[in-house]
Amino acid sequence: MPTLAKDNRLHIRCDHEIRRLLDKAAAYTHMSVSEFVLRNAVEQAQSVVQAHEAIALSQDDFAAFLDALDAPARANPALQRAFQRHAKQVQ
Repeated sequence: MPTLAKDNRLHIRCDHEIRRLLDKAAAYTHMSVSEFVLRNAVEQAQSVVQAHEAIALSQDDFAAFLDALDAPARANPALQRAFQRHAKQVQ
């Protein structure tokens, strides 16, 4: 994790047992509790965001996707109307 100016605070509350667990884990990893919690929260957040924003395709599906890009289907009447409505609303 790069070292950046830390100008935001995040306050969390936990019970005594969780705090003891965090203290112990931080000590084992030679980190402060804040650093331990932040590092692990950031790693988990990155994983969650990637899982929701990434698209994974099989080789066959990727080939079909590339074929579709090379030969897009013709717009149907409903799609044409949607484009016209959008153009009117975005002016």
